[in-house]
Amino acid sequence: MTNGITEDLEDCSPEELAFWGFDLPGEAMILRDEPPAHVYDLEERTAKFGELIILFSKKIPWSPVNNRLIDQLVGAGTSVGANYCEADDGVSRADFKHRISISRKESRETKFFLRMVATAEPKLKPEARDIWREAHSLHLIFSRIW
Repeated sequence: MTNGITEDLEDCSPEELAFWGFDLPGEAMILRDEPPAHVYDLEERTAKFGELIILFSKKIPWSPVNNRLIDQLVGAGTSVGANYCEADDGVSRADFKHRISISRKESRETKFFLRMVATAEPKLKPEARDIWREAHSLHLIFSRIW
């Protein structure tokens, strides 16, 4: 990994990057602040990610719109780790690949719902952005594994 997250963001659309407030000077993508330190044990990392999603979701005010977003966000965010654990215990290569693909899809879905929450509750956007970065990193990891 030469530039860390900055190279990994190349997979995102300019609109998505602009939504989260990333700078795009010329061709180089530069983050506004430093990325958090990462845990390299994926089981632990995905468990901490699920916990982070749960704690973040408790901060979202209840409303008819937000309740649906909370349910979807918690479902997708905690499924990332659950499906990784299933993949790790896969009985065959095909089973492993299938479960990793589900973790990949759930991490992408988590990114989507974080964006929706940030739109519904603008005051939570900075925290949602940090969590989105981790969801994006996990998505790239699972894409590489897959």
